[in-house]
Amino acid sequence: MHANLGLAHLSNAFLIVALLSYSLAVLAFAGDFAFGRRRAAAAGRQARARVPELVGVGATDGNAPGDAVPVGSPAPSSAPRSRPETPAGRWVRAALAATTVGLAAHVLGVITRGLAVHRIPWGDMYEFVTALTCVAVIFFLGLMIRYKAYYLGLFVIGAVVIALGLAQTVIYTAAGPLVPALQSYWLSIHVTAMTVATGTYFVAAVLGVVYLFTARYARLVAAGGPAASTGIMRRLPEPDVLDRLAYRTVMFAFPIWTFGIIAGAIWADQAWGRYWGWDPTETWAFITWVVYACFLHARATAGWRGKKAQIIQLVGFGCLIFNLIGVSVFVTGLHSYAGLN
Repeated sequence: MHANLGLAHLSNAFLIVALLSYSLAVLAFAGDFAFGRRRAAAAGRQARARVPELVGVGATDGNAPGDAVPVGSPAPSSAPRSRPETPAGRWVRAALAATTVGLAAHVLGVITRGLAVHRIPWGDMYEFVTALTCVAVIFFLGLMIRYKAYYLGLFVIGAVVIALGLAQTVIYTAAGPLVPALQSYWLSIHVTAMTVATGTYFVAAVLGVVYLFTARYARLVAAGGPAASTGIMRRLPEPDVLDRLAYRTVMFAFPIWTFGIIAGAIWADQAWGRYWGWDPTETWAFITWVVYACFLHARATAGWRGKKAQIIQLVGFGCLIFNLIGVSVFVTGLHSYAGLN
């Protein structure tokens, strides 16, 4: 069945609107860091005490000072145990409005792409990236609503702008039919699971990178360095909050990734007559699973938190990106049709 070029062009238009709206949101989030009204010192302490339900009771942390606050440590006397409600300033409200408009256009772009090609719209790398960035924005907005994590906007939406911009330029693929190997209902099951998991891992990776910067800043201040009175570092929460948010995010994505690998193995048995053939894409998907499993295992049993744990998490995301780009594009295998056309 031929693609509907009119709907395909409409999808491109929606995605360009999404990209422009997200770019405006990034500028507004940056404006909040640069020009947003200064909060009182007590409000700043409340912002750093956010996400109290993520603080464990009676656990220990084996990291060096500055990597993360010990999980069982009592909260500072100035930090209330109930979650504070930090009001969003006008810059944040503008950023949220632009993000919401962008997400609406993004969802419409994905839907019209699917209508144009008469199938689930993640059958090639371009469609996969546009879908996973959509998932990342949805998950990010969920964090914003749940934890009032306005400070994440600049970093998450900024990364989405880069990924979606590359999708619209470097890896763009015209709307068209799938190769015969992908014409199966398992596409809706296997690739959907991998898309949701990848979009969630995307947010966790951004949190991990931001954590490393905040932890380094905390170590410098603890060593007697100057503390920022304004700017990005003052607005960000304590490193342990980012560490726990990244952990919760990976915990959400990991079982979905596991299900995606299992569904892919079942599909492989139907398509190629074996559940597992150590194809490069299969192998790196498994390597990614192992690294993230090591991250969760180290947190749960060895008490690894902070820098060491986040490095493992970022190594896992690096394996995922290498599989998505390096293996899919440059390595010949049974999944080669997922690369650039």
